[in-house]
Amino acid sequence: MKRRLFISLALLALSACSFIPHYHRPQSPVPDRWPVDTAPSAATPAPGSSADQIGWQDVFTDPRLQRLVEIALENNRNLRIAVLNVAASEAQFRVERGNLFPAISATGSGLAERLPGSSGLPLGGVGSGASTPQPTGGTASTFHYYSAGIGFTNYELDLFGRQRSLTTEAFEQYLAQAEARRSTQISLVAEVATDYFAVLADQALLKLTKETLESETESYELTRAMYDRDTTTLLSLRQAESALDAARASLAQYQRQLEQDTHALTLVLGQGIPADLPPAMDINTEGLLAAIPGGLPSDLLTHRPDILSAEHNLRAANANIGAARAAFLPSIQLTAFGGTASNRLNGLFRGGSGTWSFAPSITLPIFAGGQNVANLDLAHIEKNVTIAQYELAIQTAFREVSDALSARGTYLDQRQAQEALVAADTEAYRLAEMRFRSGVDSYLSTLDAQRSLYAAAQGLVTVRQAELANQVTLYKALGGGWQQQTVSTQ
Repeated sequence: MKRRLFISLALLALSACSFIPHYHRPQSPVPDRWPVDTAPSAATPAPGSSADQIGWQDVFTDPRLQRLVEIALENNRNLRIAVLNVAASEAQFRVERGNLFPAISATGSGLAERLPGSSGLPLGGVGSGASTPQPTGGTASTFHYYSAGIGFTNYELDLFGRQRSLTTEAFEQYLAQAEARRSTQISLVAEVATDYFAVLADQALLKLTKETLESETESYELTRAMYDRDTTTLLSLRQAESALDAARASLAQYQRQLEQDTHALTLVLGQGIPADLPPAMDINTEGLLAAIPGGLPSDLLTHRPDILSAEHNLRAANANIGAARAAFLPSIQLTAFGGTASNRLNGLFRGGSGTWSFAPSITLPIFAGGQNVANLDLAHIEKNVTIAQYELAIQTAFREVSDALSARGTYLDQRQAQEALVAADTEAYRLAEMRFRSGVDSYLSTLDAQRSLYAAAQGLVTVRQAELANQVTLYKALGGGWQQQTVSTQ
């Protein structure tokens, strides 16, 4: 009994062996702090209000945009593929984990075999389990053999942790896919918002162009009337006509651009845009997005799902080294069967028909043509590759956040300057038009002033769109926007 207890304890100790290297997270290859953020909303936030902890509903406050994001989360095909990839990875992990346990199955078999009298073979044929030889020259006979029982075949006793290493690798790959799904969801929320703001910008530009076209039409009719009364020149009439045609061309351009951006938004949503959405807001409306905290340490990057995914891939590569190391050690496999056997079917479960078998085997690698060494070298190389990918993911994320923070304050200054420019050009156009109608100046001054005003107004819409898109990029880069309901795989 003591010897059996000692053997059991020894097997238990061996089963706890693992050759997976101890994991150390690589040191971050970026500074500890972000560059200086000059925007008013860059003050250090209160504890618990970092961007990765803020739901997208709290940032995208426009009701119409919120509804569009909800539709995309329910119907977008890229997100659905990401969810299915997570489910497939989780199933693959369960498959790998199943190798830790013996595959026990119930079996039943029957054999009927006729042997000639001169065969010299044992009754039941080769491997049948019978040991009585059939005499040479005897009469032919028919042999019956039935068995039923429970057992397992070629179960690998994981003494050195090879299967556990592979299971750990599969589990980390599953976690990496789960983080990739989160990253896809964040990107989807940001893409919906960006496309939505592009549509708002197109609508603002289209409205501005229509107003300009009406103004150009009025100016053209006035110039033609003045030309008919010989109070202006043919040159002024042609200049007014040129401005009118330019406005028509711009109108067609922005109509096309609005339709294309609407199609892009529809593709992201995964369905058509519903007609019962809340009314759209003007792109220049304040409060389309809530303020995003930016005064945070750069270790916030470790919360980003794409970086977490890269780290799980690194852990998986680390676990693969353990499996490659265990391949140098003996492999013990067990085959066992217990049940009943009889040469008659009705005697299969009678007393005395019990049978069992136990067949352990051990394999010690001696020569494999260098495959085990090469597999171990490959595992180390793949780990080094994933380390580089992890560090690159951090560096890329740091640049994205740094660029967005640097641009946030400058976009605000640029928008304020552009608003002042629009106000100045509006007054200049009013004065130029008054001088032309009074006959003090030619239409060329009016045309130049009108073109400057139109360009300044277009620039204001473009700057506002870029400012909103930059805020969306900052929120995405900080790892926010992922707190939302589970996406269905159906």
